[in-house]
Amino acid sequence: MAKQTLGRGFDSLIPQDFSLGDVATPSEQIKQMSIDNVAINPDQPRKTFDENALKELSQSIKQHGIIQPLVVTPYGDKYRIVAGERRYRASKLAGLKKLPVVVRNHEELEELEIALVENVQRVDLTPLEQAASIVRLRDQFSLTPKQIASKLGKAETTVSNIVRLLQLPKEAVEALQKNQISEGHARAILALKTDEKMQEKLLNKIITQKLSVREAEQFVKQNRNSKPAKIDLSASTSKLINSLDKSKRSRVSVSEKTSTSGKVTIRYSSQDELKKIINNL
Repeated sequence: MAKQTLGRGFDSLIPQDFSLGDVATPSEQIKQMSIDNVAINPDQPRKTFDENALKELSQSIKQHGIIQPLVVTPYGDKYRIVAGERRYRASKLAGLKKLPVVVRNHEELEELEIALVENVQRVDLTPLEQAASIVRLRDQFSLTPKQIASKLGKAETTVSNIVRLLQLPKEAVEALQKNQISEGHARAILALKTDEKMQEKLLNKIITQKLSVREAEQFVKQNRNSKPAKIDLSASTSKLINSLDKSKRSRVSVSEKTSTSGKVTIRYSSQDELKKIINNL
């Protein structure tokens, strides 16, 4: 089962970057600001950026410029980025001297944050929509799960569990959207996240056999720690192992998945011994 963060059509709920429409109206003035006057937010939750993706964006910026302005707020003698750090980093790679920005003060940003918190608390939001809004709070306002939980009046574990729904496989996301499974079913599927085939099997059982949440959880308990049956070494593999001299044979172990594929483990007790083994190979 192919795994995606979100189902088709739903990914629009999760902004890859801050949407200008969330913080600025079309009539607001976009300013050209020296890149030296712009500073990143050290509290930004996102700490790593894909270097290849940044290079691609940098090339696009060189060719087309920055299509979506950054959003900044006054901070000391500079302006701190509220939204657009990825664009800022790519612009530096592209050698830009100025950036298009929309300046927002702290009071305006606080009003926006309050509005977004109120949106998360709406009773008509689906679990996936709640998860999307929580991610926006986290990424756009540099809030920790604990801070978000406090603002929403929820337990931190509850907030974390809601956000985890975004890790569901595509088919499970679509089933949750169509009310074919419940949030409880979805959490049971997430418990099998290291086994995509088992996730698919559980999803199909929930839909076709109308499993309750408790029955789905029982399925997880029975299958999460199950290990494939050990396969005896084939005659040909055993012959190859036995062809090694005794000293080497004691340090080699083989496990087979099928008669034609498997894994070889070689044990060593020193770097010199490892070098000898590698040289022999």
